[in-house]
Amino acid sequence: MAEMSVPRTRVFMSLTPSHEGNLDQNQPERGQPLGNAKGLAVAASREVHVSGRAELSAAPDRARVSIQVSSQKDVAGEAKSSVVRRLEYIVQNVRQQGLKDEDMTVMKTFTRIENAYHMEAEVCITFSDFGKMQNLCNLLVEKLDSSVVFSPIQFFHSEEALEKLRRQVCLAAVGNARRKAQDVCRLVGHALGKPLLIREEELREWECQPESLTNQQKIKNATVFASSKVFVTFEIKAKEKNKKNI
Repeated sequence: MAEMSVPRTRVFMSLTPSHEGNLDQNQPERGQPLGNAKGLAVAASREVHVSGRAELSAAPDRARVSIQVSSQKDVAGEAKSSVVRRLEYIVQNVRQQGLKDEDMTVMKTFTRIENAYHMEAEVCITFSDFGKMQNLCNLLVEKLDSSVVFSPIQFFHSEEALEKLRRQVCLAAVGNARRKAQDVCRLVGHALGKPLLIREEELREWECQPESLTNQQKIKNATVFASSKVFVTFEIKAKEKNKKNI
């Protein structure tokens, strides 16, 4: 697995702790720890500090296909018309699949090689629906045969999908930290209060990079993994005693 170089996302939230009724007038001053363990600490100021981690993954939501069409003729017009006919057929079928012009880019080059003229065009298409991609590729291979060349399919993530993954993994880490803090408070006979501070300390993203043969393997290898580590401070509330029936 190779780690991706991506912008770091950091979350920081600090809320002013409430000063409602001191539960113990003889408690030590704020900041003097009552006890600690790996990943958590309980302070005399009625706070619990915990860390939380989470790891999630997301499959690619985009695919890019490049199609090359070329022709070499002794007459320039014949080379151009040969490529243009096939290019128009490709573009027509792309639109019939419901794709928009912004999902497709076309580049054309025209050169002379000795006494012949060489015309080449490349159509690059981005898909969000992998089923439509497969249908189009199968159709073009059937209708145009060896007159078109397909480059290997590239699977990748849109920026929206990556941002969604980053948010989800951060929220999952905060949820894990909260459950840890609840267990600590329950152990010492108190209730967990509101969060006073939430800070994301680390965000990592990586994906598999080995060579693959099938499209299913390519999708698996293009899956992005993300991990998040957060530090959270919660206030601790004393549990209310159950009122006895009179």
